Amino acid sequence: MAQSQSLRRIRRQLTGYVPDFATASSEDDLSWYLIVFPKVLLFSVVLLVPFVGAFWISLHQWEPLATQHPFVGLDNYVALFRDPIFWDALVNTAGYSLALIAIDVPIALGLALLLNMNLRGTKFYSAAIFLPVVTSWVVVSLIWSWLYNPQYGLINAALGTVGLPQPDWLQSSKTALASIALMSIWKHVGFNMVIFLAGLKGIPDDFYEAAIIDGANRWQRFRYITLPLLKPTSFFVVVVTLIFSFRLYTQVYVMTQGGPVHSTYSIVFYFWEQGFQQFNMGYASAIAVVLFLIVFGLSIVQQRTWGDTVEY
Repeated sequence: MAQSQSLRRIRRQLTGYVPDFATASSEDDLSWYLIVFPKVLLFSVVLLVPFVGAFWISLHQWEPLATQHPFVGLDNYVALFRDPIFWDALVNTAGYSLALIAIDVPIALGLALLLNMNLRGTKFYSAAIFLPVVTSWVVVSLIWSWLYNPQYGLINAALGTVGLPQPDWLQSSKTALASIALMSIWKHVGFNMVIFLAGLKGIPDDFYEAAIIDGANRWQRFRYITLPLLKPTSFFVVVVTLIFSFRLYTQVYVMTQGGPVHSTYSIVFYFWEQGFQQFNMGYASAIAVVLFLIVFGLSIVQQRTWGDTVEY
């Protein structure tokens, strides 16, 4: 009973761990606006100008070398939503994003918790896990293409030594997208781990010490102290991972070229194919506008459903 009351007291302390901005003076508010306004203006210009330009091009039959660009209205969007390849690309991108959020984020959190224990060799392991993040996507994709090779790849060789099946990783429509997702998780997990580790370092030790004195075990400390105070960090990691996952292109271009049978087509790869291979810029711009609206809409949904409960 005393233990549960102590945990509730700690949770009340956590929810009250919010700076009070209500007492800020009007001069402070004015200074804050003067500092933020140039950044907001620059961000708006960088974001809105390309979007408006892409939307304008999407309303035309736009070919790069043509002297005239006939206005077609929403015909590109109508054709896009009737295009089965676009829907395949959308489903593939959504599945890839779901895999990264469901697998990458928990693994990154687990690695951050282990590294936060300050065990021997922590700096070495941190650098080793983060090293793929700073490695080129092209280099990583080429290396993993060799690893996935069904004839002389190291992965199938290792599976064969223990008598396990040796799948055609990138040559099968059933495993190609999962293979790309596995490689992307290996490369990207270090980035999320560093973000989580920074969030863990910012949690005051006083809460853990009080909980230990009151007899809270490791799981209770994680559930009632670590997770609530990691909400801002977790929210940031999920949003950034979602945006990153919808940019799937380089891996597909290097490893599969969208195959086999469109099983690894992504929205960005389809945009590149339409715009820079077939030079159908109007149709490609429609794809870009739809992609922007999807990512923006998902970010807003996350902000409304989860962000409002985040306490800084």
